[in-house]
Parts: sequence; C-alpha cells; structure tokens
Amino acid sequence: MIQVKNPVRSKDRFLVFGSPAIEEEDIEAVVDTMRSGWLGTGPKTKQFEEDFKAYKGANAALALNSCTAALHLSLIAAGLKPGDEVITSPLTFCATVNTIIHAGATPIMADIDPLTMNIDPAEVEKKITERTRAIMPIHLAGRACDMDAIGALAKKHNLIVIEDCAHAIETEYKGQKAGTIGDFGCFSFYVTKNVITGEGGMVLIKDASHAAHVKVLSLHGMDKDAWKRFGNEGYKHYQVVEAGFKYNMMDLQAAIGVQQLKRVEPYWKRREQIWKRYNEAFADLPIGIPAPVEADTRHAYHLYTIMVDHDRAGISRDNFLNAMTAQNVGAGVHYLSVPEHPFYQDKYGWDPEDYPHALRVGRETVSLPLSAKLTDEDVEDVISAVKVVLSA
Repeated sequence: MIQVKNPVRSKDRFLVFGSPAIEEEDIEAVVDTMRSGWLGTGPKTKQFEEDFKAYKGANAALALNSCTAALHLSLIAAGLKPGDEVITSPLTFCATVNTIIHAGATPIMADIDPLTMNIDPAEVEKKITERTRAIMPIHLAGRACDMDAIGALAKKHNLIVIEDCAHAIETEYKGQKAGTIGDFGCFSFYVTKNVITGEGGMVLIKDASHAAHVKVLSLHGMDKDAWKRFGNEGYKHYQVVEAGFKYNMMDLQAAIGVQQLKRVEPYWKRREQIWKRYNEAFADLPIGIPAPVEADTRHAYHLYTIMVDHDRAGISRDNFLNAMTAQNVGAGVHYLSVPEHPFYQDKYGWDPEDYPHALRVGRETVSLPLSAKLTDEDVEDVISAVKVVLSA
C-alpha cells in the first residue's frame, strides 16, 4: 500500500466530492413551497419548465424526476420497438444503457475518441445496421460531442438523435445549445450536477407531437396532471389513454431549480476558474489532463478528469483514489466502461477489449472536485493532495 504524508486537510474537513452550492434563496424557496401547501407537480414545476426552455431556446421542456426518466420517455416517444437498435457510448453511466433496455430496444456500443472521450462518429457509422433506429450521444463531462458528424449520420440513415446532456446544461456546439440539436435532449439535476434539485431531470423536445406524448407518458398515461385536475377552476375528470409512468417532478424540487437556474452563469464562471487553475497546477505532473476545449464550443465544466496510468504516475488509479481519501479529499470515477460490468457481459456477450479506448479511460480516469461551492483554499487543498499522493 502506498504510504502518504500527513493529510493536507484536517480530519474534520473532508472535502466531499460533488457537494453542491446551496444558497439561502434555495432554502427559502422550499419553505415557501411547503407553506403554499402545493408540494407535488404544480406552478413551481411549470415555472421551472418555462425558465429552462427560455434558457435553452427550446421548443418544449418537460420537468421529470430524473434524467433517466427523460431518456426512457424519449425512446418510447420516438417509437422504439423490440429488435430496434440504439447506438451509444461505452463510457457512460449505466442509466444510459438501461433506459434503452427498458424501452425494449437493444443497446449497441461504439467506442470513444481517446482525446475527447466522447463517442466517435466513425465508430458509430461502423455499427449502423438495418435495425438501427437511434443514436444516443453523451456530452461527457460537459464537452460537446461532434454533433455535425452525428447529425449527418442520422440524416443519412433516418435516425433519431437523443442527446444525453446529464453533464451538459451549459454546453454549446457551434452556436447551438446542447439538448436542442437532436430530436430530444435529456438533462439531470441530481445533487452533484451544475444545477441541482436533489433528484430531477428535464427533457427538451423538438417535435410537438413527441412533446404531447411525453407529457402523457410522464404521469400514468393520464390526459390531465394534478395541477389541472385540482386547480382553482374546479375538479376536472381525466382519461387514461395509455399505460404511462410516475416520472413527474415535484414543486419541492422545482422550487430549488428555479433559484439555481438564476445562478447558472456565475456558477459556470467559477468552475471555469477552477478548471484553469487545475490545468496550470497539473501541467507538469505525470498524469493526463483534459484536452483543450474545441473551437466554437462551450464546455460545461461539469467534471475535471485526470488520467492516472500506473507506468507513468507510479501509482494505480484505485490506489490513487484511496490515497486521496487519506488526504481527506473526495474523488470520483466517471466511468468504468459499461462492457466491464457483469450484467452486460452476461446479457449481450460484450467483451471490454472490443472497446479499447473506453476500457483504458475507464481504468485510469479520476474526477476531482469541481463545484461552485469550492473556496480557493479548497482548490489549493485538492492540488496539494494530488501532488502529495504522486510524490509518495
């Protein structure tokens, strides 16, 4: 076991990875919602949808209880059927793949570009068959995928594009906002994300008929939500028009989101400052740092990932993680490649070696703390911890 020097942070000051910035306005908004008596889907949820739609310049926005729900409903609204194939990245959270399975379709992996760590359009093209119906690119860590190339493939083969924007609230690609480029854009407001509601998600939808379908699917297949049924205009009967899901967002969540979205730009600028400080501090260390941001794009700066290769750094990735914990600094892994998980190997026969770039990145990547909540002292503690661990 690698031995490290005394922690750079005292034992009562463990730096939790992904801890969000919570302001008094957020707390007051929740209290106000509780006092209003309307805790479920209601006016605050509607406001959050409208605010997010305006921020993104989208045609339609629907607030849900997770990004997973957004991905799932997008696939169903797109008309995916058993036997249909959806191409996605092997370097993503399991929810991306699981939603494809739950929609009855078959997930197909296309390896990543080793520099950007996003899905490689050239690999996507190799995987397109007569059964392919959709492409699900992930803007990993907040870096925009090559949407021109993906869009060209979708147009050529008449495919649906569902953007997984869990990391990409602020991301832009050639003047277009992530989530508005494909047919659907799915966002997360989980507690570690750039805008948080605790749990929560949003789906942006281009086609009006798709939007209407997702709306019904999101709440049991009913044609009216609770806000419309129990509003001050009197009770309204509803009809169940299909078997839907319980995927709606609550006003308790949306109240936080409304306030958080007001600070999305200053939070982004703070994370950009931290990103640049990390780049400067780690430039000469024996680790890999993120590739430069591509021209004419905007990185959301959601994750700052370093690559820890044992031969170069003198320490394995997992030992590095343990040593950072010993330094009282939390870190994460985003992600172990999907084909390394036993469930997918058993179900689909996937061999991790068939996706060499995702395999390598998944075994070397470490996400360091990157949050608007971090103070300058916190940032310097992270830098010192990395240096202490590597010097050991």
